[in-house]
Amino acid sequence: MRYHAVVTPLTTRRRSLRLSTQVLVLLLGILLISAVVDAVLTYREIRSDMDRQAGQNSLRIARSVATDPTIVDGFAAPDPARAIDPAAETVRRATGATFIVITNRQGIRYSHPDSSLIGTSLLNDPGENPAAVLSGGTYIGVQNGSLGRSMRAKVPVRDGAGQVIGLVSVGTLEDTVSSQLLSRLPSTFVPPLLALALSVAGTLLLTRRIKRQTYGLEPAEITGMLEHREAMLHSIAEGVITLDLTEHVTMINDEAQRLLGIERTDVLGRRLPEFVPAGRVRDVLGGHVPGRDEIVLLGKRILVVNHMPVDVRGRPIGAVITLRDRTELEGLLRELDDSRSLADALRSQEHEFANRLHVIGGLIELGRYDDAVEFINHTSVLHQQLAAQLVDGVSDPIVSALLLGKAAVAGERGITLSVSATGELPADLDEPQGLVTVLGNLIDNALESVTQAGPEGGRVDVGITTRTGVLEITVRDTGPGVDASLADEIFRHGFTTKAAHAGNRRRGIGLALVSREVCARGGHIAVRNVDGALFTVTIPLRERAAISGTGETESAER
Repeated sequence: MRYHAVVTPLTTRRRSLRLSTQVLVLLLGILLISAVVDAVLTYREIRSDMDRQAGQNSLRIARSVATDPTIVDGFAAPDPARAIDPAAETVRRATGATFIVITNRQGIRYSHPDSSLIGTSLLNDPGENPAAVLSGGTYIGVQNGSLGRSMRAKVPVRDGAGQVIGLVSVGTLEDTVSSQLLSRLPSTFVPPLLALALSVAGTLLLTRRIKRQTYGLEPAEITGMLEHREAMLHSIAEGVITLDLTEHVTMINDEAQRLLGIERTDVLGRRLPEFVPAGRVRDVLGGHVPGRDEIVLLGKRILVVNHMPVDVRGRPIGAVITLRDRTELEGLLRELDDSRSLADALRSQEHEFANRLHVIGGLIELGRYDDAVEFINHTSVLHQQLAAQLVDGVSDPIVSALLLGKAAVAGERGITLSVSATGELPADLDEPQGLVTVLGNLIDNALESVTQAGPEGGRVDVGITTRTGVLEITVRDTGPGVDASLADEIFRHGFTTKAAHAGNRRRGIGLALVSREVCARGGHIAVRNVDGALFTVTIPLRERAAISGTGETESAER
């Protein structure tokens, strides 16, 4: 089942970015900002680490130089610079330091990479304050010197007696550290850049998936469709229920709750068997009964149910159930059937009376007046006897009219229908229409059973007996009878033995209605074979059970 939707905006709106574009821009912006912040923090962390390493390395070199005997002994030489500078330069070249500067306590340089500065005072350089080092301390930090800004370490030089006689300053220019940092950046930033590229690719795939899952609809269109869906589902005259693959209710509208008699508001998310009683109604709603437009009885209602599986892109996702109330329509159809049957009977009687008039006219033309009178009296007596019997025995005019109509239908089919009434129906009989339903369906079934038994004429005997507190109705036919193993099954809605009419959805409902009416009045119905089928209905007249509007009666027409 495929769904196509076209949403037309009610008002003209300013075109905005598509949802997929918004998601793409948002995620890319977040990723880009995260990448930039991460790069800056990483750069600062690496630079700080390299400065720290350069400082520690300079400190180790400075301590080594400060304890070198050649350097210490050089302070006592007649020309300290001539003895100290070559040794310091040798160490500087070996260690890769940018400079090694050695001074005495007065700050006079004894060594320097720039030979022109040897013999000059360190104290003249801006920012230099060797007092802490000459007092025996150690210094590590970034300073501006004669060669530029550098990371340097300073340690005191002590003589054999432990007295501070000078200092050693070892450093690495910041430009050198920056060059080393730039050489490390490619290997450092390749993983973040690769992660950024993968994130961009993942974002593009995500936006495509969102677009595919929303069928290319934008949020405003989805909102409009949802509003239209809710308005439509809760305003249509049909009940609609949607189920997932595990029979959990995912949607139910107000009409479906009304038809099923559900007063609870927490139906969503519950399984169908939790609020629908076991039986034919649950089987049809759950899709366990194949076919379309299945008719079910639920309390006083006759419902038409359709269970349609739903597939999306070839994959089953659940089912949609629709319910229509057919109670009034079914009553009208039955009245129409009765009217048609009565019309057919009257048409048949018209032909029969025409034939009788021809017989009477012929007898008169032949001068056989006595035979004509006898023929007329005999014909009228049969109808008068049946009418008088019904009027005397059945006081209710609706029931009497029904029996007269069924007698006419039976006569048309060549079937003898006899009615015996003992006692009188109470004048205050509740809902005579229900009694009409019982009698009408039982007689219809009997007539069909006799008709299917063979072309020869058969009989249908109807008995109505009223005794103290009990109304008993018997309908017996001379048909083939009922299989004893199906005596209880025939009262289940949907069961039918009329294979020739299996396509008629109204089959399997006649005895269901009878059973429902009888049970609703606190009575019971039974069937047995006595030269045919004999149905016996017993209904208490004094205390009748209230008709329930929520229960289900399982029955069928045989």
